[in-house]
Amino acid sequence: MQDRSFVGRVARSTAVPTLALGVLLGPAAHAGIMRDVLEDLHIVKTPPPAAPAPGEQTPPFQGFACCNLHYDGRSVSDTNYAGLPMIPAGTPIEVVSYDKHKASIKVDGKPLQLSQDKSADIVALGTWVNQVVLKDDPRPRMRTYPAAVQEAIREGKVVLGMTREQAIVAVGYPLPNETITLDAPVWRIYHARREPFDLNFRADGALGSVSGDDSITSAVVYQPQKSAAGR
Repeated sequence: MQDRSFVGRVARSTAVPTLALGVLLGPAAHAGIMRDVLEDLHIVKTPPPAAPAPGEQTPPFQGFACCNLHYDGRSVSDTNYAGLPMIPAGTPIEVVSYDKHKASIKVDGKPLQLSQDKSADIVALGTWVNQVVLKDDPRPRMRTYPAAVQEAIREGKVVLGMTREQAIVAVGYPLPNETITLDAPVWRIYHARREPFDLNFRADGALGSVSGDDSITSAVVYQPQKSAAGR
């Protein structure tokens, strides 16, 4: 029987372009594109925003970058690829508004957006934004870190021996769909798309090793002697 329903017609009309975009952008992007298309066409309903958690700031509000955030054009993604240009930890950020899986922000007066490209189905937007935009400036605490850790953070890199807290400041949070808990002994971080590296923490909570392709680990692990020699 021919499907004459509106949903059937729209599903057929959107299937080809959505599939084409998925092929171009890859399987990870396909799910996000399908979700956004279906929401825009009202085939599936966008869930109502989650109620703010106690103490959670709601837009508009002023805060500070929790950690080194990386941007591509005007977008700061939750993937936070370490190889992209950097917004240093502690940079003042104004959170202007929320829209679906994105937050409009201003950094030094310039409009940017925080984009939940991977974690929208796992973490509420407000929870994630409050994770990366802190109420309190982290820089005074950063100044108490060992000198090598501070230098690594300034370069957007990790250094062996740093704590989980310091690793977050240096390279940001791991994606929650790949690192279920921050207590996990291994965190998956990305230098670029399809360029992962793993932070391996010892039982005492200190960073014991970084694993991945040599070309990636050499780019993300701080080497004090090499950095001093290059000055």
